Amino acid sequence: MLSIIIPLLNESESLALLHREIGRVCDAHEIDVEVIFIDDGSTDRSWNVIQELTEANHRVSGIRFRRNFGKAAALTAGMRAAGGDVIMMMDADLQDDPAEIPQFLAKLHKGYDVVNGWKQRRQDPWHKVYPSRVFNWMAGRLTGLKLHDHNCGLKLFRAEVAAEIRIYGELHRFIAILAQARGFRVVEIPVAHRPRRHGVSKYGAWRFLRGFLDLLTVKFLTGFGQRPQHMLGAVGLIFFSIGFLGLGYLSIVWLLTNVGSMGFAPIGNRPLLAYSVAAALLGAQAISLGLLAELLVAYTGRETDTYSVAERTGAKTKNSNSVEIEF
Repeated sequence: MLSIIIPLLNESESLALLHREIGRVCDAHEIDVEVIFIDDGSTDRSWNVIQELTEANHRVSGIRFRRNFGKAAALTAGMRAAGGDVIMMMDADLQDDPAEIPQFLAKLHKGYDVVNGWKQRRQDPWHKVYPSRVFNWMAGRLTGLKLHDHNCGLKLFRAEVAAEIRIYGELHRFIAILAQARGFRVVEIPVAHRPRRHGVSKYGAWRFLRGFLDLLTVKFLTGFGQRPQHMLGAVGLIFFSIGFLGLGYLSIVWLLTNVGSMGFAPIGNRPLLAYSVAAALLGAQAISLGLLAELLVAYTGRETDTYSVAERTGAKTKNSNSVEIEF
């Protein structure tokens, strides 16, 4: 079964039409589907529309938050509620075309675990398009997963992916990166992108700054999540070595300057002394933070965070692939 999770905020005018489009596509291709709407603190009639849809169709369900918690929280709630073997993310603003569902499923059935959409002809203003291209290039360079559109709201993935990745804050845009870091196969396909019909965009200029900070977080989690000392310790050793060399140089200068003299030549007025002490202290702090992070990973990390099981064999493995999802 396919579970479509749709997070929304003040999209009451789009929901009924989006539901009809999904129904037509899935009925035409005989796709067993459930639709889960997650109302992320809407202040319009969105929840009333969702209630009407659930009363008219047993394949529709809804979740309502007490307030706005963000898209990652809404997607997490949808993943926990999904009962399908395959999960699709879709925005509620009608810019994602439900007609793309069959090609997503066909691509997934070729052996992939995550199918990421690519808005090849994006129907957005230039001040959103060009910064997004820069962001996607940076994400590809830092993480190694080169996609044209990491933040595309249209994604399809297996339930096992939802069980093994954890999204919070605004990490929902990096689901493909997090999945690849766990060993899942990721592919990208171009999709149609339609102009917004109702409502307004929920993203502002601060989105790109937050996105860059989240990208650094994802790089750390995927590259050093289980071995933080390898990064923090390396940075600490570099700065500590710089500071140690600077102090050593000043010590030699001080000794050579004062050999055979009655007084001592001051070195405290040299900027190199301040820089060397600061570098040594910064290096020592980074190494200490790395050790503390290693302790946290060792004593609070779950076993499922260190490896990913593709399949099992043997009589005792029946139903052993069912994993309790923990968010």
